[in-house]
Amino acid sequence: MVNTTIKTTKSQEIFAAAQNLMPGGVSSPVRAFKSVGGQPIVFDHVKGAYIWDVDGNQYIDYVGTWGPAICGHAHPEVITALHEALEKGTSFGAPCLLENVLAEMVIDAVPSIEMVRFVNSGTEACMAVLRLIRAFTGRDKVIKFEGCYHGHADMFLVKAGSGVATLGLPDSPGVPKSVTSNTLTAPFNDLEAVKALFEENRDQIAGVILEPVVGNAGFIPPDAGFLEGLRELTHEHGALLVFDEVMTGFRIAYGGAQEKFGVTPDLTTLGKIIGGGLPVGAYGGRRDIMSMVAPAGPMYQAGTLSGNPLAMTAGIKTLELLQKSGTYEYLDQVTKKLADGLLQIAQQTGHAACGGQISAMFGLFFASGPIHNYEDAKKSDLGKFARFHRGMLERGIYLAPSQFEAGFTSLAHTEEDIEQTLEAARDVMSNLVV
Repeated sequence: MVNTTIKTTKSQEIFAAAQNLMPGGVSSPVRAFKSVGGQPIVFDHVKGAYIWDVDGNQYIDYVGTWGPAICGHAHPEVITALHEALEKGTSFGAPCLLENVLAEMVIDAVPSIEMVRFVNSGTEACMAVLRLIRAFTGRDKVIKFEGCYHGHADMFLVKAGSGVATLGLPDSPGVPKSVTSNTLTAPFNDLEAVKALFEENRDQIAGVILEPVVGNAGFIPPDAGFLEGLRELTHEHGALLVFDEVMTGFRIAYGGAQEKFGVTPDLTTLGKIIGGGLPVGAYGGRRDIMSMVAPAGPMYQAGTLSGNPLAMTAGIKTLELLQKSGTYEYLDQVTKKLADGLLQIAQQTGHAACGGQISAMFGLFFASGPIHNYEDAKKSDLGKFARFHRGMLERGIYLAPSQFEAGFTSLAHTEEDIEQTLEAARDVMSNLVV
């Protein structure tokens, strides 16, 4: 029998106090549960595939700190390595050997990366790479895709996904039109729209940036030929192709989406997994492009905590763990069982649903589908998802609190965890109004 009661007294007290201390009571918008209703649970500690909240409830976790916990939360080898690194200091603000070690691992793994620069977040990586493609090409305009989220820098808050989609916000107040006037948008998976933008803006487009598998508008994979088409178009027009692999990097394959699909961009942004759960980001690509970055070149970007020894240590150990034999086969196995099971249960209980998975990344939409882009995703039954989310939470399953976010599995998830999750899903969906 699946537990259907959770106690949330302490979570409610803490969140009520937080709302007087922080905007919305959170440090990042999606955490506030606005799109799914109810109040968020307040975490106390995590381990493996599990969360414990301040009221003592235990959950199976499919958020994984939004992606980094691919080996499971608080992996003992990562923790041991961090303890050793702590003894040497938390931040240097100077070169350290660990940067070289992680840089070599990233360069060896990711097809497009010949040189890399470490930063502190995915937002920072994407902000820097945009400046870099403009510096390298001498052009100002950039193409992004509706529903793709590349951090909260001004120039990317145009038809963005993630929390912007979750909260139904318009393009953010405080962003000057002059900043976004050179940001062009197209629907994901629509090559003809991209062709039209290149034709209308000949010799003005510096590059195209995208999530090769969308995770910030829900889980949306690329259609056959889409990534290849973008590679051809950017090459034809002298523009650069950028894959934002903050989510997909080291998750859907060790070498990311570019390894999985066999399409090599000019530049790549990374984050999450390469910091093993600590704040991190990186951007890298062809040596001739990266040589534009200061101090080697004129394009300036800097950061006090960039390449700090703790993030480098956790990233190195995490990538070492991912190199073990059978890692990605196991991730694919458990995630496929989960994604297929959810779709089968939805069908059996009379709910229109679609979704899927690639390796350790998955999604479920309450829509008949197919979902090719953000406009399709917006047609999902958001009210039904909210009720599903709450029902799963009350049965000890922690899912991303938004229809517009992908889910993540880890090496710590067991077959029993998946079975328990599917049992809970059957219980919840059987009681959802069709």
